[in-house]
Amino acid sequence: MTAATHSSHFPQVPESADAVLDGLDPEQREVATALHGPVCVLAGAGTGKTRAITHRIAYGVRAGILQPASVLAVTFTNRAAGEMRGRLRQLGAGGVQARTFHSAALRQLQYFWPKVVGGDVPRLLERKIQLVAESAARCRIRLDRNELRDVTSEIEWAKVTQTVPADYPAAVAKSHRDAPRDPAEISQIYGMYEQLKRDRAVIDFEDVLLLTVGILQDRHDIADQIRRQYQHFVVDEYQDVSPLQQRLLDLWLGDRDSLCVVGDASQTIYSFTGATPDHLLNFRTRHPSATVVKLVRDYRSTPQVVQLANGLLNQARGRAAEHRLELISQRDPGADPSYVEYADEPAEAEGTARRIRELIDDGVPAGEIAVLYRINAQSEVYEQALADAGVPYQLRGAERFFERQEVREAGIALRGAARAGGNDSLLDDAEDLPSQVRAVLSTKGWTSEPPAGSGAVRDRWESLAALVRLAEDFVRARPGAGLADLVTELDERAAAQHAPTVQGVTLASLHAAKGLEWDAVFLVGLTEGMMPITYAKTDEQVEEERRLLYVGVTRARFHLFLSWALSRSPGGRASRRPTRFLNGMRPGSAAPGARGAGGAGGTERGSRRKRRGPVLCRVCGRTLTDAGEMKLTRCEDCPSDMDEGLFERLREWRSDQAKQLGQPAYCVFTDKTLMAIAERVPADEGELSGISGVGGRKLERFGADVLAICAGQEPDEGSGEAAVDD
Repeated sequence: MTAATHSSHFPQVPESADAVLDGLDPEQREVATALHGPVCVLAGAGTGKTRAITHRIAYGVRAGILQPASVLAVTFTNRAAGEMRGRLRQLGAGGVQARTFHSAALRQLQYFWPKVVGGDVPRLLERKIQLVAESAARCRIRLDRNELRDVTSEIEWAKVTQTVPADYPAAVAKSHRDAPRDPAEISQIYGMYEQLKRDRAVIDFEDVLLLTVGILQDRHDIADQIRRQYQHFVVDEYQDVSPLQQRLLDLWLGDRDSLCVVGDASQTIYSFTGATPDHLLNFRTRHPSATVVKLVRDYRSTPQVVQLANGLLNQARGRAAEHRLELISQRDPGADPSYVEYADEPAEAEGTARRIRELIDDGVPAGEIAVLYRINAQSEVYEQALADAGVPYQLRGAERFFERQEVREAGIALRGAARAGGNDSLLDDAEDLPSQVRAVLSTKGWTSEPPAGSGAVRDRWESLAALVRLAEDFVRARPGAGLADLVTELDERAAAQHAPTVQGVTLASLHAAKGLEWDAVFLVGLTEGMMPITYAKTDEQVEEERRLLYVGVTRARFHLFLSWALSRSPGGRASRRPTRFLNGMRPGSAAPGARGAGGAGGTERGSRRKRRGPVLCRVCGRTLTDAGEMKLTRCEDCPSDMDEGLFERLREWRSDQAKQLGQPAYCVFTDKTLMAIAERVPADEGELSGISGVGGRKLERFGADVLAICAGQEPDEGSGEAAVDD
C-alpha cells in the first residue's frame, strides 16, 4: 500500500482510530503513532509529510489520547494552515487549531491585552512601507521606491532575528548580509520607524510576535493559562523557523516536551528572511530523548528525477548537507532528465516553448507544466516564446513583465524620448538605438554594472537590463530601426501577453515554486552567475543556491528538463558555462569529487542508466537530438509507416489502463511511445523493450497486453486488475 492521495475530493471519514492509519507506509505510521515526548520528523521532498502529521494528530484525537482543543499546529502560510485544517476535518479531527505563527500569536494577544495593558490591542499596521518612507524622510534620507521595499525587508529581518536598531550594523557585518543602503542609515531609519509606531500606537506583524513573547515572559499566570489550554504542539516546515518564532514556541511549551517538528534542512531557502535550519539540526541536542523518524520514500517523482536530486545533495557541503536525506522513489521508472545546451537565450526560450507544445500534444495538461527560473526578470523571454507558440501561461509570485512598475515607467520614458526625437538633449551623445535606450533608462535606475546584493533594487535593474538587451537584439534584427519602432514593438509584445492565461503553463521563480509540484518541470537559465547567483559570495550562500536548485528538481513528477544558453543574444560570444551544480551529472561533465555522477541513491535496483551512442533517423540517417524524434527513431518530417488502426487500438487500451490505475493516460505510455510501437509492430519482448519509453517495469506490467494487441489479439482481461494490485 502506498501513500497515494485519495482519489475523491470528499473521502469518507475513517470509521475508527485504527482506520486512520490505513494507507500509511511504515515510517508514516511510526510518525502517526509516536504521540508522546518530543518527536522530530525529517521529511524529504515528496515523502508525504503533511499526510503523516495530519494522520498523527487525527489518530491521537480519535484514540482519545489528544483532546482536539489542546492541540496547536503551526505552519508558515495561510494556504498550508487551511490545507491542514481541511485534512483534519476529513479524518474526523475537527476542532484542532491549525494556524500560522502570526495568526496564533495575534489571537492570544487580542485575548490577553485588555488584562495585561488595558483597552484594545493597538491598531495593526497592514503595510509598513508607508511608515518606513516617512521615517526615512524624517532622517533626511532619500529612498526610491525599490530601495524603500528593500529597507522595509531589512527592518523585518532585524526584528525576526531580535536585532534592535543600534545593533543592526554589527548584525549585518556578522551575517555577511548585503545591505541595500549604508547600514548606519538603515539603523537610523529603523530607530525612527520604531519611534513613530510608539507615538501613533500602532504595531506591525513582527510586533505581534514580539509583544506576545513579552507578555508570556513577564506574566507567568498568562503563560500558565496558555500552557493549560495547549498541551501538544506540531510545527511544520521547521527548517524555516526564525529565532523570534522559536522563542515564542519555547514559551508556549514551558518545561514540557510534547512537541512534534517536521522539516528538511535541504529545503532551507529563505535565510534572507531570518529563517534558519539550526533549530531543526539542534533538535536532538536540545531533546536527547526525542523520537526521530526519517521519511525518505518519495511518492512524487520518478527514480530518474530522484537520482538527480540525490546527486545534487551528494555534492553539498556544510552542516545542512551532513543531515541530507537520501530519497527512494516509489514510482515506476520514467524518462531520464533532459539536459539541453542552447546557443543563446532566445533559442533556449523557443526550444523550451517547442518542447512544452510537444508535451501538451502528448496529453500533458498545460496546468501540469512549469518553467522555473532564478529571478523574475528572466520571465519576459519565456512569456514571449510561449505567446508566440500559442501556449497559455500564468505567472506565479510576480507581476507580468510588462505590468511591472519599472517596465511601465521605462515605456513611458522611451515613448516620450521617441516623440521628442532630436529635441531631447539626453540623446545628444547616443549614436545608435541601444545607446539611446541606455541613455533614457539611466534616468530610471539602469547602470552599466548591476547593483550589489539582491532584493527590489536588483530586480528593478534586471528588468531594465532586459529592456536594454531587447533593444540590442531588436536593432540587430532591424538595423535601421529607431526609438519609435522599438516603442511599437514593446506595445505589441505587451498586448500579446495580456491574453487570458487561466489554466496555462506556470512561470515562476524557484522561490515561488516551493511547496508546489507539476508533472513536467523546465529548469531554465542554469548558468554560472545565475545559478548560483552572482551575489552569492560565501560558502553558505552558495550552498543555499544549491538547495534552491534541489527544490526546483524535486517539483517534477515525471518529466524534468534542464537547460542553459552559452550567450545572451544570437551571435554573441559563447562565454557562459553551465552551473557547477550539475558537474558529474549532466552528460560530458566531470564530477567535482570522487563521487559518481548523480550518486547511487533514489533509483530502484537494476535501473542503472545505459550509455547510448547517437540516435540516427532510420529513414534519412540524420542524427536526432529532439526527445520526441529519438523516441520515434525518425525525423518528425520523414515519412511514417505507422499502422493507424493499431495506433487507435493502443490508445483505447491505454485509456482503459489509465482509468483502472487512476493515473493520467501518458503515465502508461506517451503518444510518442504508442506511435513508435505502431510503426515498428514488435513481435516479442526483445523488440518491444528496444523502444524508448518501454522500461523493465512497464514491460513486465504492460508487455503482454501490448504484444497481444500488436498481434491482432485481445489482451488478457485480468491484466488490468493485476496492474492495480501491483
